[in-house]
This record gives sequence, structure tokens and C-alpha cells, in this order.
Amino acid sequence: MRSPRVVSLVPSTTETLLDWGVVPAGVTRWCEHPELPQVGGTKDPDIAAIVATRPDLVVVDREENRREDAEALIAAGIEVHALWIRSVADVGPQLAALAARLGCGPRWRSPDLPEPAAPRRRVFVPIWRESPREGQAVRLTTLNDDTYGASMLTAAGAANAFGTEPDRYPQTSVGEAAARTPELVLAPSEPYRFTARHVPELSQIAEVRLVDGRDLFWWGTRTSAALRRLVEVLS
Repeated sequence: MRSPRVVSLVPSTTETLLDWGVVPAGVTRWCEHPELPQVGGTKDPDIAAIVATRPDLVVVDREENRREDAEALIAAGIEVHALWIRSVADVGPQLAALAARLGCGPRWRSPDLPEPAAPRRRVFVPIWRESPREGQAVRLTTLNDDTYGASMLTAAGAANAFGTEPDRYPQTSVGEAAARTPELVLAPSEPYRFTARHVPELSQIAEVRLVDGRDLFWWGTRTSAALRRLVEVLS
């Protein structure tokens, strides 16, 4: 029985499929695997290129991909498997279902979740930075508790300084973030690439630690190890 031909439009899924021994027939340009055929981006996939790979299945995620692209693939006769992962608790069952669909067998188990540290450290996580216009303050985007990244913080023993905001991705400023009195700023390498050059600015909020953004925002086979790394960063 041949392995199914799979196209992955989700970087997290691409990493997980490769760990499972499933080599995708197509991936996005954000999947960090230039050796594999690329079929556009997560928000702008090349539907014709995907169809040309003759996939048995295209894997999408409701958070990262657009509904209209999934519908276009279905209209072209392509089977689509949609993941919906909003928290660490979703990772195990969602990927178990994908593994079963691909005939991978029991390759997946739920990630090991450490007991949250007590007392929990209060953190601020900027995920985007908008360069200011003249006379204006830098605008930062962060995340509330209804997000996968925030669920990773909770599992690792941290409290999100903007966790109770109604907007899933609220905007703020350096001054407003500092007023929330976080103990740490965790500055991720994606989706915005925060680097050492941003540390002086973010240090006005709290002590800054640079972290791998994939550990916060990529779910899958990396989740357990990512949690261990975040626990170490927070210690």
C-alpha cells in the first residue's frame, strides 16, 4: 500500500509529517524546507500548483490558512483535512486524527505537560512591531489567553500580562506594556523577528529574553520539547 501524497500548507504540520517519516509532495515557502516543492504561502497558496502535485490530501489549519483556499481545493476535487488547534490540549487529539487519516499508526501521543510553576511568572510577549511614524510611539501586538501561544505560556508556568484582553491579538505600546508590570519580556523570533537590536527598547518594559518563536507558536512533535525549553527560559 503506497503512502498518501500529502501537501502541507502549515509549517507546524510539515515539521511533524517529516518527523513521522511522511515527506510532503508540496509545502509553503514558510515551511523552512526549500528542498521540497513549494506551492505558495499559507495565506496565498498556488491552487493550480497544488492540484498539479495530484495530492491525496491537503492539510490546512483554520488559524493559519484561509477558508476560501480550502474551498477552492475542495471544488477542484482535492480532499482537505482541516486542523483546529487553539491550545496545547488540542494538539494530541488533532494530530492523532491526522495520523490515523494518513495511516501512520500510533505515532502520536499527547505532549507531556509540566506542572505550572508557583508562583507563576508574569510575562509580556510581543508578536509584532510596527515602526512608528514621526512623533508617534512604537505599536506592539501581543496575544490574549485564547491563543495557542498563551496556552504554552500557561503550561510552562507563566501568566500572560494581556491574558484577559477581549481581542485575541491586542495592540499596545511600550509604556502600556510596562504599566502591566510583567517580570519578563519573552521576545520571539517569529512571526516578527525580534533580535538583540530590539532589547534596549523592550527593556523599558522588563527584563528581556529572546526565544525561538517556533517553540511558542509551532505545535506538533516539537510541543513537549518546546515546553521544556520554555520552562528553562522562565526559571
